[in-house]
Amino acid sequence: MGVPVGRSRRLARPKEHQMSPPDDHGRRRFLQRTGLAAAAFPLIGGRTSPAATSPTRNTAGTSGDDPDRLFRDGRFAEAEHAYRRALRADPKDAHAAARLGYIALLSNRFGTAERWLSGAIELNPKDADSKRRLAECLVRQDRHAQAIPILEGVGTPLAKASATQYRHLDGAPYRISGPSGTRVPFTFTDPLPVVEASVNGSAPKRFLVDTYATLDLSPDAAKELGLTAYASVPGVAGGAPTTIHLGVLDSLRIGDIEVRNLPVQWTEGPPRPTLPDGTLPDGVFGTTLMYHFLTTMDYARRGLVLRRREDAPRSGGLPLWLAGDHFPCSVGGLNGGRPRMVTLDTGGIGHGLDTTVEIAERLGIAVDRDHPVSSRNGIDVYPCRPDRMSLGRATGRHVLGFAAERVFPGLPGPGLSALTGFDLIANFTHDFFKPYAVTFDYTSMRLRLTRPR
Repeated sequence: MGVPVGRSRRLARPKEHQMSPPDDHGRRRFLQRTGLAAAAFPLIGGRTSPAATSPTRNTAGTSGDDPDRLFRDGRFAEAEHAYRRALRADPKDAHAAARLGYIALLSNRFGTAERWLSGAIELNPKDADSKRRLAECLVRQDRHAQAIPILEGVGTPLAKASATQYRHLDGAPYRISGPSGTRVPFTFTDPLPVVEASVNGSAPKRFLVDTYATLDLSPDAAKELGLTAYASVPGVAGGAPTTIHLGVLDSLRIGDIEVRNLPVQWTEGPPRPTLPDGTLPDGVFGTTLMYHFLTTMDYARRGLVLRRREDAPRSGGLPLWLAGDHFPCSVGGLNGGRPRMVTLDTGGIGHGLDTTVEIAERLGIAVDRDHPVSSRNGIDVYPCRPDRMSLGRATGRHVLGFAAERVFPGLPGPGLSALTGFDLIANFTHDFFKPYAVTFDYTSMRLRLTRPR
């Protein structure tokens, strides 16, 4: 359960490659999105780096085989080998065991993740990060009941609230019925993809589709449906305190597929972006629903495709990792530089890239300091247009992006580096993906982008 969604913002998009200043409406949307994103906690997570509660230590003579350095650089396979060597040298190395569990969890290798995380907790019973990740590992497998005592042991307000929410699930969550797949047309593609879905047997409601989301309803929709808030936790939206309510949804029907018994949330805060017809969306769903299917966001053909996971191919595409419960990551390149870790937040309105000024300039991307997009807590954000950005063979040229003067809470991509523990150079978002069909395969952990001919 992630809280709250709210990164979506509308920004004026210049028609020409030459950069121009966004209008005031765009500035307000940028502030709204980043303010809400600052409140987006991971499922079970705190706000500290994974390294913060697991002190690093000098495990190797050179940085080339230092597992912590390899991990921070996103070289997970090499880091895994190095941590295994460290454990062979010292079987009581709790830090190495914890990192092995985390690396396995990033790739949905659940059995391996459970084994190492449980071992890390035995070696260091105070390791709250490993406890949260062990609970997260169970939740990703829909074993919510088994996660409850672990969450209660973590003891943070969010963990306890999640445990309370999961107690009210009626048996196994995410029970799926219907055909092997369904395709639902996008009602709109901009400002973000919108699809219709029925909630608890209701008339069709409009939902944004956003990978950085969990399953979130508007307060009005939650009230209309008569949902019960089994737990509530404090948050921040638009720089102001807010409350996030946690409940359970009986059913969600998307096209010909129905999903029953789902955790849901709704947030008191600024409204989501207005749709082209002047209405407001009733909610948003993202990765916590997507990873139950082989999910394709087909921007090019304007549709959402959900298929059973057993239909997933086992090869091809780019590596896909999942940090927290709704932060998908892969490897992407900017201006021809070597591929590095990036996030895949599809909810950025009117642009295709988020990064920092330091990263942009290091990679040779011109930053337009004469036309700041906005300022967040005194941190200016500027437009930029990389010559090239790529996810494998999928490329975008001169796509509008935003570069923050420095990292601030809620900044997609680099703003999550401290939380994930590995360095993220950028976030790839909406405008980059629009020419493609983007498939998220959480079974084989591959990301596939295809361009219709």
